[in-house]
Amino acid sequence: MRTLTKLDSESRHARRELDDHIKGSGPLARHTVDSDGRRQAGSSSHHESARKHVTGKASYIDDLKTPADALHVALGLSPAAFGTLTTLELDAVRQAEGVVDVITFADVPGHTDIGPVFPGDPIFVDRDVSYAGQCLFAVAATSFQAARRAVTLATIEIDERPARLDPVAAVEQGELVRPTHVQERGDWQATLAHAQTLVEGTLFVGGQEHLYLEGQACVVFPTEDEGVLVHTSNQHPSETQKLVAEVLGIPFHAVTVEVRRMGGGFGGKETQASPWACIAAIIARRTGRATRLRLPRTADMQVTGKRHPFHNRYRLAIDERGVIQGGDITVIGDCGYSPDLSDAIVDRAMFHADNAYSLGNARVTGHRAKTHTASNTAFRGFGGPQGMMAIEAAMDDIARQIGEDPLTVRKRNFYRKGCQTTHYGQTVDQIALLHTLVEKLEKDSDYWARRNAMTAFNASSPVIKKGLALTPVKFGISFTAQHLNQAGALLHVYTDGSVMINHGGTEMGQGLHTKICQVVARELGLDLDDVRISATRTDKVPNTSPTAASSGADLNGMAARDAASRLRERLFDFAAAHFEGGLDREGMRLEEGELIAGFGESEYHLPWGELVQTAYLNRVSLSEKGFYATPLIHYDRSMGQGRPFYYFAFGAAVSEVSVDTLSGEYRVDRVDVLHDVGDALNPAIDIGQVEGGFIQAMGWLTSEELKWSDKGALLSSSAATYKIPTFGDLPPVFNVSLMEGHPNSMASLYRSKAVGEPPFMLGISVWSALRDALSSLTHYRCSPTLDTPATPERVMLAAQAIRPKAL
Repeated sequence: MRTLTKLDSESRHARRELDDHIKGSGPLARHTVDSDGRRQAGSSSHHESARKHVTGKASYIDDLKTPADALHVALGLSPAAFGTLTTLELDAVRQAEGVVDVITFADVPGHTDIGPVFPGDPIFVDRDVSYAGQCLFAVAATSFQAARRAVTLATIEIDERPARLDPVAAVEQGELVRPTHVQERGDWQATLAHAQTLVEGTLFVGGQEHLYLEGQACVVFPTEDEGVLVHTSNQHPSETQKLVAEVLGIPFHAVTVEVRRMGGGFGGKETQASPWACIAAIIARRTGRATRLRLPRTADMQVTGKRHPFHNRYRLAIDERGVIQGGDITVIGDCGYSPDLSDAIVDRAMFHADNAYSLGNARVTGHRAKTHTASNTAFRGFGGPQGMMAIEAAMDDIARQIGEDPLTVRKRNFYRKGCQTTHYGQTVDQIALLHTLVEKLEKDSDYWARRNAMTAFNASSPVIKKGLALTPVKFGISFTAQHLNQAGALLHVYTDGSVMINHGGTEMGQGLHTKICQVVARELGLDLDDVRISATRTDKVPNTSPTAASSGADLNGMAARDAASRLRERLFDFAAAHFEGGLDREGMRLEEGELIAGFGESEYHLPWGELVQTAYLNRVSLSEKGFYATPLIHYDRSMGQGRPFYYFAFGAAVSEVSVDTLSGEYRVDRVDVLHDVGDALNPAIDIGQVEGGFIQAMGWLTSEELKWSDKGALLSSSAATYKIPTFGDLPPVFNVSLMEGHPNSMASLYRSKAVGEPPFMLGISVWSALRDALSSLTHYRCSPTLDTPATPERVMLAAQAIRPKAL
């Protein structure tokens, strides 16, 4: 092995000049670890901002410094849910101490409707009020306190009418935000008509508040070219750029949106971060002053949408073994007052109405109900969890009807050879993985031994009942809107060998930026420390998709990989032609911070920093853009058939609970999870995503209850009235493992699989275990009705309702 130093004399001279300005040989000189320790994609590494998070150095929107004359915004909100605005008197507001500007619908210079996909979201109320908390006006003052005080001085009169809050009634009356959609496969009518046995049921699935640690916030700076620079906590910077530009009536290129990180998002900042940026931008341009808008927690909860509540109905034809032959499933999404993303969310609920089971000849119908609440929006799983709940309830119901264990029934109904096609026409691949994963978890968790012990315990315990459930997950990965399945990246290599990557995805704590840096490090043979990521900005990577649909790493990682591989190949071409004697282009590689060419004794090594500097001196570009578009996916909405997903991620969870059937109180005693991420990009981060997703779903299904008054006012509008899981709610035994040895069958990023949303649905096992415990009151002959969230009150009432059935 020889170190390659054969530079031509001109390059040597220029190199010496550069060395005067570059200390040492660049950052790579610090690293002597082997490839297994370089923390590239495929290995565990801490979050790229982990130390900043725990030391308080990570900057969020409220940490950004603004000029001394910056303005602060407070919002005037509607106290009524439905009616006509008859009086909005703001003279006292304008004259209040510290107030600089007050704006209403009439002051919007450009578009007044900021609906993200379909119209229906006015930036301010003009005349028609559609929900309690809808924005009527905004006040800009010299302090946040002054703005909030001034808001209370407004005179507001609304000709109030009864609010429509029942989505089922809304559907019956034809009140929809978007048309109903239907997916059909086979002759489901005949299958139901000739069914040996029918299983029917209804289920209400409650919504969920995002309750991110960092609320909705933005800071807008006016720029000298009549544009604005928007700093925002936002999952979709390009959409915010578009809406701000349209509201101001200026070209898109005059608006730059920057996102370094969010203090949580979960979907709540995909579309519903834009209104506040638009309002702040209007004020910033009117006044020429930096403008800050931060929603107080209660206002945040009042004005923003939630996870869609759903009303589900199912009617299934089964044979004597409990195997589904066909069925009819209806899902009704409570969309709130406007379309927002509800069309796609209800679609995804329909796509996932099967979960991991073959429905046979089936129809799935999705309604988009219009009600007078804040427009419900994206939330982790994007409708998929709500759609899965119906079929998981049906699995439990079938088991009780035929007298078998629910796990046995679930396994019989899994997608399998001869039954691999979904109700929307997509073939489910990797069915062997689904079966193998569940069988492994079944064995590793001692499911059957625990089931036997639990049955014996319940037989002798009249009040405390234990429940056990193993539920699977099959979750489709891709945006259901085809055009969103694209991403870009921008890569810079500097002359000291350090690397900067920028991409269109946003960081909300999920570790996306870490994985992107690991991808670039792997492609260029570097250590993770040698790659830095910059804030997501619309002037670096344009026209980006939201960070959503679990596709952040899949899309942006592939775009970053494309940029890095293009640059790598350019450097290989340069090195092969430049150095004296020539280098063998075939087999050239980047490893351990070096360019390596040849093999054995003729193997040449050149430090990365030296390669980069030499390329620069010879006028080789050290910057590259990358792009990726997901292949194969398509969906014919008129036919309700297609391939909306590139691949499926699988998983399963076993949950054990103990229930006091007199009081309804319960605890989760143990959870075992086995989840499929293909070949993991970062196992440590992936396990964290699985753990967090499970607990968030557990909260959704057990304690997080949204409440409205009869007049449509949100009552659960603070952390004091809305209960999320706390540390004390964690199961004392919580085993989480990643499925190994099963790479993605599709050509994904290093054969990995998405991990953002799929683990969320694992939490359904807790709800199913609660039903199992209640079913023991009837010696497992009956299945209880248990709407969600399954609060202790609901559990107590379900126990009271099912006890007489034991007689």
